Amino acid sequence: MSAQDFLVELGTEELPPKALKALGDAFLHGIEKGLAAASLGCTNTRVYAAPRRLAVLVEGLATQQPDRSVNLDGPPIQAAFDDEGTPTQAAIGFARKCGVDLAEVDRSGPKLRYSREIPGQPARDLLPGIVEASLEALPIPKRMRWAARREEFVRPTQWLVMLFGDDVIDCEILTKKAGRESRGHRFHHPETVRISAPARYAEELRAAHVIADFAERRQLISRRVDELAKQQNGTAVVPPALLDEVSALVEWPVPLVCSFEERFLDVPQEALISTMQDNQKYFCLLDGEGKLLPRFITVANIDSKDPSQIVSGNEKVVRPRLTDAEFFFNQDKKQPLQAFNERLANVVFQAQLGTVFEKAQRVSALAGFIAERIDGDKARAERAGLLSKCDLATEMVGEFPEMQGIAGYYYATNDEEPEDVALALNEQYMPRGAGAELPTTLTGAAVAVADKIDTLVGIFGIGMLPTGSKDPYALRRAALGVLRILIEKDLDLDLRKTLTFAVRQYGSKVKAEGLVDQVQEFMFDRLRARYEDEGTEVAVYLAVRALQPTSPLDFEQRVQAVQAFRRLPEAEALAAANKRVWNLLSKFEGKLPESVQAHYFDSPSEFALYAALQQAEKDVRPLAEARDYEAALARLAALRKPVDEFFEAVMVNVEEPSVRANRYAMLAQLRGLFLGVADISSLG
Repeated sequence: MSAQDFLVELGTEELPPKALKALGDAFLHGIEKGLAAASLGCTNTRVYAAPRRLAVLVEGLATQQPDRSVNLDGPPIQAAFDDEGTPTQAAIGFARKCGVDLAEVDRSGPKLRYSREIPGQPARDLLPGIVEASLEALPIPKRMRWAARREEFVRPTQWLVMLFGDDVIDCEILTKKAGRESRGHRFHHPETVRISAPARYAEELRAAHVIADFAERRQLISRRVDELAKQQNGTAVVPPALLDEVSALVEWPVPLVCSFEERFLDVPQEALISTMQDNQKYFCLLDGEGKLLPRFITVANIDSKDPSQIVSGNEKVVRPRLTDAEFFFNQDKKQPLQAFNERLANVVFQAQLGTVFEKAQRVSALAGFIAERIDGDKARAERAGLLSKCDLATEMVGEFPEMQGIAGYYYATNDEEPEDVALALNEQYMPRGAGAELPTTLTGAAVAVADKIDTLVGIFGIGMLPTGSKDPYALRRAALGVLRILIEKDLDLDLRKTLTFAVRQYGSKVKAEGLVDQVQEFMFDRLRARYEDEGTEVAVYLAVRALQPTSPLDFEQRVQAVQAFRRLPEAEALAAANKRVWNLLSKFEGKLPESVQAHYFDSPSEFALYAALQQAEKDVRPLAEARDYEAALARLAALRKPVDEFFEAVMVNVEEPSVRANRYAMLAQLRGLFLGVADISSLG
């Protein structure tokens, strides 16, 4: 079967830059899906996306659909005709469905069957419908109309290229009749560009100052920005999302170095970087120590004969932005950071839970409580908690919301607060996402945990639990954040006592009954999800959860010990034995003896197990107290042999009550040793 290249290019007004890459990928996917559904094979596909165009090139596209057979089975013969051979409604309905007379239906088999050959259609007849379907399916949240037409698209369309081999496909899509005339760069080549063949599309547009390939533009910008940064003895800050957006704004990228006055460097560099990136789409430069340089890189969409004019224009544009940031910073510094709490006394945190200032007071007290228990400084944690929300009322954060916490750090430093107190104002929001950075100071960790637990307790306390995908207060993220801080920073904190303290601070604002249990259960459920993501088996988690540890760090240490235990050759047999012991003990009626009496033994295996248990208890107790759970379980693994021999030689449920109770007491001692770490019976 013959094949030809196919090209479709839809020209538009400037497309939304943040959506351009996604639109291009979706356009390609839609066409690939349509070709597959039509059984039109090809050798390769590629997408082009630039500010004023979406295009797809299909190489080696079959010119014709293959012929295909359609076989439709109908009702069984006995249901299709009555005893006299008269067709039933089932038979008549099947023939009608097939669009033929009943006489044309095959009745030689057990069922009615209709077969027909469908000749393949020419690809050129199918391609307009495939392109239209793909455009209709693009992820466009809000479509627009233009002129007096009823057609809708993300932006008004300007031209349409549809080439199959050397020929134009005769069709009209989104108000535009297909041709072979594209358009070049608005300024460098405003004339039309005749596309001679699909394979020459990118080359002929390049001659018209348009790099149609999104990935090529992105790579060019990235490489050139890096080169210019090195020339300035700096490193460019190139967030992937910003690089994508800039790549979507230009057809012919020309990166240029610009500068700004050094006096602006007195402003927190995060604010300067934020405004230059978000508002101006510039790439900022940092020196070897990570400090902002008074230079930035802009990407022009024109190869100017006088680049200095473009540089000067961008420097004029950025100056008011930086001046605003400087003004806000200087205004905020006119009063101490703590003074902003007065404003927060009138700002609602949550209607039922009070103001933001009241939250800061609760966080302060809770942070002090936590700091005492993780070897931190109580007074500094309380101070940091009291200042924790102050920057929310500053001019800087009002203008740059992403500066919350960061602005607080700079203002606290300006007020000569201790360094860990200042850092804590930013670290309270850590981790800001999955796998993100954790607090570096104990004061920061205390405030971060306190802030999240206060929110969890408060929102749960008024009954606003997260449901399904709805979690407006990000409670799941808060719970995971607390767990990550405590576990990854080796902070041993009793979660239950901490939650109890937090609940008590809310007083009558929350429904306290059962609240500690509810929040604790929620948090340890998040721990289960964390372990599952890491590949830890649920059985290991449940083995530890059965003991209900209240310290996340202790929980983690036990989980790691059980993980190590499972790799031992004795693990499977001991888990099975523990399960058997648990089953036996659960059925025992009466009270177990307080101690095991050796004079009831009548088998060497009983004496051997008893001696092994006594020695194991002596060895394991200090290990468990030191939380060396892995070593404790490794020591208990040595019990496999005496346990196996005991069950082989001894019948536990003997007639004599005293002997039976004594044997149960010894099994309880065995189970108790393992329960010092985890309930390994759930592993069996």
